Parts: sequence; C-alpha cells; structure tokens
Amino acid sequence: MASQRTKGDNRTADRILDIAERLVQTRGFNNFSYADIAKELRITTASLHYHFRSKAELGHALITRYAAQFGESLQRIDREISDARAKLEAYASLYASVLKGRRMCMCGILAAEYQTLPRPMQRAVIGFFDDNQRWLAGVLDNGQRERTLAFSGSADEVAQSILSTLEGAMLVARPYADLSKFNATARHLLSGLAN
Repeated sequence: MASQRTKGDNRTADRILDIAERLVQTRGFNNFSYADIAKELRITTASLHYHFRSKAELGHALITRYAAQFGESLQRIDREISDARAKLEAYASLYASVLKGRRMCMCGILAAEYQTLPRPMQRAVIGFFDDNQRWLAGVLDNGQRERTLAFSGSADEVAQSILSTLEGAMLVARPYADLSKFNATARHLLSGLAN
C-alpha cells in the first residue's frame, strides 16, 4: 500500500513539475503562483506544499530536472553522432524544438530573472550554463583536432559565444513567433565554424 501511495505522490509531483515548467517557459518564474498550478490540477495549494514546501524549492527542482533532461539529450547526441559539426547542429535543434513549442529555454528565461531568484536557483542556473559550455567546448576541441571545425580563440570562448547566441536568438525570435528567425541565426553561427 505504501509503494502505491509513493507512486501516486511521484505522479502528482511530476504533474506539478510539468505544469510549472510550462508556466516558467511561457511566463517566467515570477509570473505564476501556486494558485495557478493548483487550479490547473484541481487540487488545493496545501497539496502543492506537501510536494514542494516553497516556490523556491519547486524552482530548484524544476532546474534540476530540466538540466538532467538536457544532459540526457547531450549524451544521446554523443552516442548517435560522431561528426562535431553535426553535433553542433543537433545542439541547436534542441533549442529550436523548444521554441517550436512556443516555449523558451527554461534556464534562459530564468537568467532574465536572475537577480530575483533564490540563491539555490541562481547556482543551478549557472550550473546549467556551465555544463552546456563545457560540453560545447569538448565538441569544438574534437572538431578542431579532427579538422572539421575551424575557429579563432579558445574552445571555451567559442562555446560561450554559441550558447549566448542561441539563447539570444530564442529571445529575439519569440515575439515574432517565427522559428525561421532562430534557424537563420543558428545556420549563420554554425557556418562560421566550418573548416
């Protein structure tokens, strides 16, 4: 009986996270409340507090889950694609698929609200970007060694530029609701790395 209750609790927590993630990606962290989630789930806010004692705790859980899912996508790219340029294209496609769903990268939108976030959330947002930058730098190093990519400066600097450009391209494309604007930026960015 206890394991069934735990499974039910986990399903409810997952549903809370799913709704909160969508709200963050479409509205931002500061523009939704527990009442918004409770209304959508048709439960009380007290029930939400059972799973996540505070909005800060919920926010940290959101970033942790999002970063883990993104990390799994990067591992899948590493397993399935050997060419560095194709890896970078697959990376840009991760962002494009989020934007296609009329959402923003969750950590990108949280970065815009960074100063208002609790410290654990701030550290988690930075961790997300650091992990992505490390992965990109590894891809760039490999591509330069294999002579499939060419760039000036360090791999770390170029990785930061790629990450920043894709996050910014999402922000600029969002008000137009035009994925082609993002894709054009991504193509231009990656074509500059061709050897």
